[in-house]
Amino acid sequence: MSVENPHKIDTSKLDEILKSFDYKKSNLIAILQKVQEVYRYLPEDAMIYIGTKIEGLSPATVFGVATFYAQFSLEAKGKYEIKCCDGTACHVRGSMPVLNAIRNKLKLQDGQMTSDNGLFSLETVSCLGACGLAPVMMVNEKVYPQMTSDAVSIIIDTLMKEEGLN
Repeated sequence: MSVENPHKIDTSKLDEILKSFDYKKSNLIAILQKVQEVYRYLPEDAMIYIGTKIEGLSPATVFGVATFYAQFSLEAKGKYEIKCCDGTACHVRGSMPVLNAIRNKLKLQDGQMTSDNGLFSLETVSCLGACGLAPVMMVNEKVYPQMTSDAVSIIIDTLMKEEGLN
Protein backbone atom coordinates (compact mmCIF):
# COMPACT_ATOMS: atom_id res chain seq x y z
CA MET A 1 0.00 0.00 0.00
CA SER A 2 1.51 3.33 -1.01
CA VAL A 3 0.18 6.19 1.07
CA GLU A 4 2.13 9.44 1.14
CA ASN A 5 3.44 10.06 4.66
CA PRO A 6 4.47 13.67 5.30
CA HIS A 7 4.58 13.12 9.08
CA LYS A 8 7.20 11.32 11.09
CA ILE A 9 5.44 8.84 13.30
CA ASP A 10 6.03 9.38 17.00
CA THR A 11 5.78 5.88 18.44
CA SER A 12 5.81 7.25 21.98
CA LYS A 13 2.64 9.19 21.13
CA LEU A 14 1.11 6.03 19.65
CA ASP A 15 2.09 4.08 22.78
CA GLU A 16 0.39 6.76 24.88
CA ILE A 17 -2.81 6.40 22.83
CA LEU A 18 -2.68 2.60 22.94
CA LYS A 19 -2.11 2.64 26.71
CA SER A 20 -5.07 4.99 27.25
CA PHE A 21 -7.24 2.35 25.55
CA ASP A 22 -5.59 -0.55 27.44
CA TYR A 23 -4.13 -2.06 24.24
CA LYS A 24 -7.53 -3.73 23.68
CA LYS A 25 -8.51 -4.75 20.18
CA SER A 26 -12.14 -3.95 21.09
CA ASN A 27 -11.03 -0.31 21.26
CA LEU A 28 -9.53 -0.28 17.75
CA ILE A 29 -11.99 2.22 16.27
CA ALA A 30 -11.51 4.64 19.18
CA ILE A 31 -7.73 4.23 18.87
CA LEU A 32 -7.85 5.00 15.15
CA GLN A 33 -10.06 8.03 15.82
CA LYS A 34 -7.52 9.36 18.31
CA VAL A 35 -4.61 8.76 15.92
CA GLN A 36 -6.50 10.55 13.16
CA GLU A 37 -7.17 13.43 15.54
CA VAL A 38 -3.41 13.75 16.16
CA TYR A 39 -2.20 13.41 12.54
CA ARG A 40 -5.37 14.54 10.68
CA TYR A 41 -5.30 11.21 8.84
CA LEU A 42 -4.16 7.62 9.45
CA PRO A 43 -0.50 7.26 8.46
CA GLU A 44 0.44 3.85 7.10
CA ASP A 45 3.29 3.48 9.60
CA ALA A 46 0.92 4.17 12.49
CA MET A 47 -1.51 1.50 11.34
CA ILE A 48 1.28 -1.05 10.98
CA TYR A 49 2.57 -0.14 14.46
CA ILE A 50 -0.90 -0.50 16.00
CA GLY A 51 -1.37 -3.85 14.28
CA THR A 52 1.84 -5.17 15.81
CA LYS A 53 1.23 -3.80 19.31
CA ILE A 54 -2.29 -5.03 20.03
CA GLU A 55 -2.58 -8.72 20.78
CA GLY A 56 -4.87 -10.54 18.39
CA LEU A 57 -4.58 -7.90 15.66
CA SER A 58 -2.54 -7.67 12.52
CA PRO A 59 -1.67 -4.67 10.38
CA ALA A 60 -4.03 -6.12 7.73
CA THR A 61 -6.94 -6.03 10.19
CA VAL A 62 -6.15 -2.41 11.11
CA PHE A 63 -6.04 -1.47 7.40
CA GLY A 64 -9.33 -3.33 6.88
CA VAL A 65 -11.08 -1.34 9.60
CA ALA A 66 -9.54 1.94 8.44
CA THR A 67 -10.67 1.42 4.86
CA PHE A 68 -14.15 0.11 5.77
CA TYR A 69 -15.28 3.20 7.69
CA ALA A 70 -15.72 6.44 5.74
CA GLN A 71 -14.74 8.51 8.78
CA PHE A 72 -11.11 7.49 8.36
CA SER A 73 -8.76 9.07 5.85
CA LEU A 74 -5.56 7.51 4.53
CA GLU A 75 -4.56 10.81 2.94
CA ALA A 76 -3.22 13.79 4.83
CA LYS A 77 -5.79 16.51 5.27
CA GLY A 78 -5.18 20.21 5.37
CA LYS A 79 -5.28 22.42 8.42
CA TYR A 80 -8.60 23.67 7.05
CA GLU A 81 -10.96 20.82 6.16
CA ILE A 82 -13.63 22.15 3.84
CA LYS A 83 -16.78 20.08 3.49
CA CYS A 84 -19.14 21.09 0.74
CA CYS A 85 -22.63 19.63 0.93
CA ASP A 86 -24.11 18.22 -2.26
CA GLY A 87 -27.22 16.69 -0.71
CA THR A 88 -30.57 17.24 -2.41
CA ALA A 89 -31.42 20.62 -0.84
CA CYS A 90 -27.91 22.00 -1.37
CA HIS A 91 -27.68 20.62 -4.90
CA VAL A 92 -31.01 22.15 -5.91
CA ARG A 93 -29.96 25.48 -4.41
CA GLY A 94 -26.62 25.65 -6.21
CA SER A 95 -23.94 23.60 -4.46
CA MET A 96 -22.14 22.71 -7.71
CA PRO A 97 -21.10 26.31 -8.51
CA VAL A 98 -19.94 26.59 -4.87
CA LEU A 99 -17.95 23.35 -5.14
CA ASN A 100 -16.41 24.49 -8.44
CA ALA A 101 -15.52 27.87 -6.89
CA ILE A 102 -13.71 26.09 -4.03
CA ARG A 103 -11.80 23.87 -6.49
CA ASN A 104 -10.86 26.86 -8.64
CA LYS A 105 -9.83 29.02 -5.68
CA LEU A 106 -7.61 26.27 -4.28
CA LYS A 107 -6.39 25.27 -7.78
CA LEU A 108 -7.41 21.64 -7.20
CA GLN A 109 -7.10 19.42 -10.27
CA ASP A 110 -9.53 16.54 -10.94
CA GLY A 111 -9.32 14.07 -8.08
CA GLN A 112 -7.01 16.27 -6.00
CA MET A 113 -8.37 16.68 -2.47
CA THR A 114 -5.65 18.74 -0.77
CA SER A 115 -4.17 22.04 -1.91
CA ASP A 116 -0.54 22.05 -3.04
CA ASN A 117 0.47 24.01 0.07
CA GLY A 118 -1.21 21.39 2.28
CA LEU A 119 -3.31 24.01 4.03
CA PHE A 120 -6.74 23.12 2.63
CA SER A 121 -8.52 19.86 1.91
CA LEU A 122 -11.89 19.50 0.22
CA GLU A 123 -14.50 16.83 0.69
CA THR A 124 -17.94 16.59 -0.87
CA VAL A 125 -20.50 15.24 1.58
CA SER A 126 -24.10 14.09 1.22
CA CYS A 127 -25.51 16.13 4.10
CA LEU A 128 -24.32 18.52 6.78
CA GLY A 129 -27.72 18.65 8.48
CA ALA A 130 -28.42 22.27 7.58
CA CYS A 131 -30.78 21.82 4.63
CA GLY A 132 -32.76 24.97 5.45
CA LEU A 133 -29.56 26.99 5.01
CA ALA A 134 -28.58 25.46 1.66
CA PRO A 135 -26.17 25.53 -0.01
CA VAL A 136 -23.89 24.91 2.96
CA MET A 137 -20.13 24.68 3.37
CA MET A 138 -18.26 23.80 6.54
CA VAL A 139 -14.66 24.72 7.38
CA ASN A 140 -13.45 22.58 10.26
CA GLU A 141 -16.36 22.95 12.68
CA LYS A 142 -17.78 26.26 11.39
CA VAL A 143 -20.87 26.17 9.16
CA TYR A 144 -21.25 28.72 6.37
CA PRO A 145 -24.87 28.99 5.16
CA GLN A 146 -26.32 30.15 1.84
CA MET A 147 -22.97 29.97 0.08
CA THR A 148 -22.15 31.66 -3.20
CA SER A 149 -19.05 31.60 -5.37
CA ASP A 150 -18.18 35.11 -4.18
CA ALA A 151 -18.56 34.09 -0.53
CA VAL A 152 -16.21 31.13 -1.10
CA SER A 153 -13.55 33.50 -2.40
CA ILE A 154 -13.92 35.86 0.59
CA ILE A 155 -13.78 33.02 3.14
CA ILE A 156 -10.71 31.36 1.60
CA ASP A 157 -8.96 34.72 1.15
CA THR A 158 -9.61 35.50 4.84
CA LEU A 159 -8.17 32.15 5.95
CA MET A 160 -5.13 32.60 3.70
CA LYS A 161 -4.59 36.10 5.10
CA GLU A 162 -4.72 34.66 8.65
CA GLU A 163 -1.97 32.26 7.57
CA GLY A 164 0.08 35.13 6.15
CA LEU A 165 -0.37 34.00 2.54
CA ASN A 166 -2.08 37.07 1.06
